[in-house]
Amino acid sequence: MSDLDRNYSSPFGRAAGRIDAAAVDAGLRAYMLRIYNYMSIGLAITGLAALGVYMAAVTGDPSAAVAKFGNAYLTQFGYAMFVSPLKWLFILAPLVMVFVISAGINRLAPSTAQMLFWVFSALMGLSLSSIFLVYTHTSIVRVFFITAATFGALSLYGYTTKRDMSGMGSFLFMGLIGIIIASLVNLFLASSALQFIVSVVGVLVFAGLTAWDTQRLKNDYIYGYASQGGAMAERAAITGALSLYLNFINLFTLLLQLLGQRD
Repeated sequence: MSDLDRNYSSPFGRAAGRIDAAAVDAGLRAYMLRIYNYMSIGLAITGLAALGVYMAAVTGDPSAAVAKFGNAYLTQFGYAMFVSPLKWLFILAPLVMVFVISAGINRLAPSTAQMLFWVFSALMGLSLSSIFLVYTHTSIVRVFFITAATFGALSLYGYTTKRDMSGMGSFLFMGLIGIIIASLVNLFLASSALQFIVSVVGVLVFAGLTAWDTQRLKNDYIYGYASQGGAMAERAAITGALSLYLNFINLFTLLLQLLGQRD
């Protein structure tokens, strides 16, 4: 799973005091819009990178191919990306970037953090490009729109609900750790039944994280960033976009495993 290093605790406690909602409402809307804009741009970069890699990796001329992957004929570049040991570099690179961004975010200038987020999004696109070889393009598009609708509804719920969801964080984190362990075990077992269970549980966990993260980001602004702003709020918007981006990507890949039609 790509979502291995998350900030599950708000940097501001409720003790900071409630700021008048009317005074921060406009700032909160701008802050959340900035988060969603960052996330959307990141997803666009990921999609374009994945599609670009796929187009460069396959050829319609079997005589020019150096290998075959399913029904697709691979170029030399495609062989390096999807068959050679080099593929592990592109698979693991996004994970390394998550740790880099998470560990150094408080020391980075907002412009640097933003650039690292774009680089991470592109690397994630490289890592996800193989889905075009495994699933039909129609099912990928269909699952993407299903994911977008699901994510939007869950994020809206997290933003508007009056229910305090802070207690869900530890439970969801434990579920995430369980999914990661089960996925690693299944690399050796290659069990379709276990993969199905992981996908179903994973969808539920990341659905919960989407709503929980949205409420957390909203509360972080109300109880802290509204009174501080500046570079701190900008860095927080980038890490917030990263959290929601990871939720979206994981929801998409898990739903693709459940609903995608294999090529």
